[in-house]
Order: sequence, then C-alpha cells, then structure tokens
Amino acid sequence: MFRHITHRLADLSTSLLLLFLLLAAISSPARARDDGIVRVKSAVPMAEAITRIKADIANKGIKFFSEIDQSKLAADAGIKLRPSTLLVFGNPPLGTRFITSNPNAGLDWPVRLLLTQDDNGDVWAVWTGFDWIAKRHHIKDRTAQFKMATTVVNSITSTITSK
Repeated sequence: MFRHITHRLADLSTSLLLLFLLLAAISSPARARDDGIVRVKSAVPMAEAITRIKADIANKGIKFFSEIDQSKLAADAGIKLRPSTLLVFGNPPLGTRFITSNPNAGLDWPVRLLLTQDDNGDVWAVWTGFDWIAKRHHIKDRTAQFKMATTVVNSITSTITSK
C-alpha cells in the first residue's frame, strides 16, 4: 500500500512539474517573437536615434511621411508617458506591392517604426516583422519584396546600434 501511494505521488509530482514547465514556456518573454514584434536596442539617446534614422531614410531616398511624438500627445492629455516617437515612412513602389496582393495589408503599410524608452532608460527601435505581416495577410506572392523590406529596415535601424 505504501509503495502504491509513493508511486502515485511520484507520478503526480512529475505531472505537476511538466505542467509548470509548459506554463512557464508559454508565458516566457521569448514568446513575444510570435507576435511579430522586432526590437533593436539603440546605443544612442532617443533624440539622436530619431535624427540618425530620419537621415538614413532620406539618404536612401525613402519617402518620410510623419513623426508622431506620442509622449507629447500624452502630456497634452495630462498623461505621463515615457519617451515614445512613431516614425512613418515607406517606398510606395515597394510597399504598395503588398497592398496589391491583399488590400488589407494597407493596415501595415507604410512602415511604422516606434522609438521608445524603457524603465531603465534604454532606447529601442520596434517594428512589425515583415514575415509576420506576410502571414497575417496571407501574402505568398511577394517573398522577394518582403525580403527587401526586411533588409532595408534592418539597414535603417543599424544606424543606431553603435555610438
């Protein structure tokens, strides 16, 4: 009888451990990759990161649409928000190709790049990964264009990764 109870407790412990590990894996920060968010840490302060990124966009001949200072908008509404600026830009001959494949892709174009500062004072460039956008909109006929968009945004954000 005692041996039977010991085996049952061991089985229960093993099951609980496996359940705990499964729940930990599901809630782990690595899961964030499944949401399509790409983050690059800046080596320079927010203002300099914005300046560098906008300059690189201009140097590449990419159309710059808008700079939205979200922290200022929040302050104007009486809300405190860490520094957060959204840059909107794109290359219409490239970006509109996604929209011709699926009009709903217009929700993700032009490109939106968020520069935000975390609680530690670190600045991050954050955007939606293009592979995720392709999956979201079921676009399978623009592989080369998605690869090009990824290369371009990686190049733009590389301007802030070193001092």
